[in-house]
Amino acid sequence: MRKGAKAAVIGSVFAVMVGGAGYGAFNIVDALNGSVATGAGDAAPAAVRSGPPSGSEVKDASAAFFAAWTEGRAAAAADLTDNAAKAEPLLASFGAAHLTGVKITPGAASGAVVPYTVKATVSYGGKSKPLSYASRLTVVRGVTTGKALVDWQPSVVHPQLKDMDDTLVTGASSKPPIEAVDRDGKVLTKERYPSLGPILDELRAKYGDKAGGTPGVELTIRHAAPDTADTTLLTLAEGKPGKLPTTLSAGVQAAAEKAAQKYPQSSVVAVKPSSGEVLAVANNRTDGWNAAFLGEVAPGSTMKIVSAATLIDKGLTTANGPAPCPPSAVSDSQTFHNLKGMKPNESATLSESFARSCNTAFVKFADDVKDDWLTNEARDRFGIGLDWKTGIPSFDGSVPASTGPDTAAGLIGQGQVQMNPLNMASVTATAMTGAFRQPVIVPLGLDGREPAQARGLSSSTVQQLRSMMNRTATSGTAADVMSGLSGRIGAKTGSAEVDGQSRSDSWFTGYRDDVAAAAMTQDGGHGVDASGPLVAEVLRAG
Repeated sequence: MRKGAKAAVIGSVFAVMVGGAGYGAFNIVDALNGSVATGAGDAAPAAVRSGPPSGSEVKDASAAFFAAWTEGRAAAAADLTDNAAKAEPLLASFGAAHLTGVKITPGAASGAVVPYTVKATVSYGGKSKPLSYASRLTVVRGVTTGKALVDWQPSVVHPQLKDMDDTLVTGASSKPPIEAVDRDGKVLTKERYPSLGPILDELRAKYGDKAGGTPGVELTIRHAAPDTADTTLLTLAEGKPGKLPTTLSAGVQAAAEKAAQKYPQSSVVAVKPSSGEVLAVANNRTDGWNAAFLGEVAPGSTMKIVSAATLIDKGLTTANGPAPCPPSAVSDSQTFHNLKGMKPNESATLSESFARSCNTAFVKFADDVKDDWLTNEARDRFGIGLDWKTGIPSFDGSVPASTGPDTAAGLIGQGQVQMNPLNMASVTATAMTGAFRQPVIVPLGLDGREPAQARGLSSSTVQQLRSMMNRTATSGTAADVMSGLSGRIGAKTGSAEVDGQSRSDSWFTGYRDDVAAAAMTQDGGHGVDASGPLVAEVLRAG
């Protein structure tokens, strides 16, 4: 069912620029009518087709869609997709956003995928600017009709549109622009630090009207997701930016950006343990999402920092106390194993099992760990799961109370435990200093935010965690990655199995002097394969 809204016609009608056979006017009209030319008035209806669309169907369907779109016929264009109800409002907003002179130039199709460029003029309040961008669509077979249809995704209209209910808006910006500066007063821009783009948008959304600037005129994406800042696509008239101080370090940020680019689908955060200030946050993801702050995934063996603290604080063992590493361990009929090739050691200490990242050593304690011990340790000592006031939206970790095999899984960072690099960088900072200092990316005093509070760790537990993390960094699983780093160092490797992935997520967290950093690379393998080198580069810069 399609909503009855009608779109305004976008300026003049422009022909679609196309190349190659199959994009003729007959084919476009024929596709719009949803019929098959037969040459006979009473021919039998064509059978519903199946299988992937043919090359000619891909050309005809995409050409018909482009024609309707450029002519401002949102309803007609939406009817040529497999989700007309969602497509029509967004296509209508394209016209309502004052885009005229629309011209679409298709490229060479690759199977069912058609790339294209869009050119238009955006005009508002006597100001005009050209807009040009590239995108792509995929043609699929309609499930019930058998017709070739455009697979509807918001990115069809613009690659930065993500949500089905996102819209395009041109007018006075909802928030004045900001000039974000680092801890030393250096200006931070999207152009110089590309992965800061979504973060700068969030900072503008929250602090734009507090930083002393005046609004400009912009074409923006108005995101449907709650608490998601507008994304500026084009500025027609510059506003006056207000200066916004951040805790970021331009040097560490540059290193994080460069390192993250080497590992697709990776995110990294660096914090200053003595203050909780965020020094860098970088993401290299195809979806443009700030997974470094908002991710909710299993952290693998990096969670053993919290687990080891729990075992120590509850008197179950100590760093130099027993933590045998058998080849397998059973918890409530579920069997857990170590990484392939790890030699068992029944006389291992906790420090040795931690440094080798022995899963079974931790699982063996599951029967002695009460349902809420890990939850309480994570919350009360490390601040995990509290309401962090970082300055932008963040997921602050989750370690639910659990029983049976879920307790065992939680001890090795699997099961229901959910974290992101921000959380693990903070965990490392707390383990290093003993004090939980809630991470911030904007100084608390700027708007009087009250940080989350946790009591931190005893000096004895801190000393033991530091010793174990240093052993991991110098002679354990992280030794190769951390080699060459001077000063006071420590680390923990991790990998997390995720359903549907061919490889585990790569996790790594570490510290060097007054910098702690953590990274996650989706489908990246072991901790030392991707996230480890990434963190090491950030620590080296810090």
